[in-house]
Amino acid sequence: MFPPLHPRSATARAQRRVRLRYRPGMPRGTYLHLDDDLEERFQCAPGPGGWRYVGERSDGLRTDLVVDARWRQIRVEIRTGDLWLRGGFSGTGLAWVRGADDDAAEHGERAAGFLGDSPGFLVAVARALRLADGQHTGLRLVHVGGPALAALTVGRSWRRAATDEHATDTGPLLVERYEVTDRDTAETHVVHLAGDVVLDAPGIELTSLESPPNRA
Repeated sequence: MFPPLHPRSATARAQRRVRLRYRPGMPRGTYLHLDDDLEERFQCAPGPGGWRYVGERSDGLRTDLVVDARWRQIRVEIRTGDLWLRGGFSGTGLAWVRGADDDAAEHGERAAGFLGDSPGFLVAVARALRLADGQHTGLRLVHVGGPALAALTVGRSWRRAATDEHATDTGPLLVERYEVTDRDTAETHVVHLAGDVVLDAPGIELTSLESPPNRA
């Protein structure tokens, strides 16, 4: 298990909650969506040309996210019941098809990537930005959410506030703290990442992890 950290640290809270069973190279675990009390079982792993995340919630919503070597979201599929959305990065923006059964409509937007209810999207966006500590940037994203998989273009500002190092049984764990601001409301939330795993985010709790995160 992780050594004790400052009791008020978000990383410490996450580490106290997480159970670790090591399986190198392919983190598997469970996120809890606090607002809806839903679990999301996930696994993620780097591949020859990028990274893939697959998550399935207890209500049946499934997320399959594939990025390339530059962390561009080249293939995204979100499915719940009869509804589905498929898309990805195309040229200078996003293209996607949203439908139910055989009824589908095409859409496009000049945006850097998708956001969704799954924490996997937070990893993909943060890694694509490649920010150093103290750096910040703004970007447009397409948020997909709700039972209808509604797509809404949003503006976000991301700032990498700091990186902390914590000793673990498998070596140093680097935890990055991001401050994410909604450009419309000016609300700021904090996201903690370790490699390709979200440790702590608004409405998200990491409850189990079967292997250490991959270093992104």
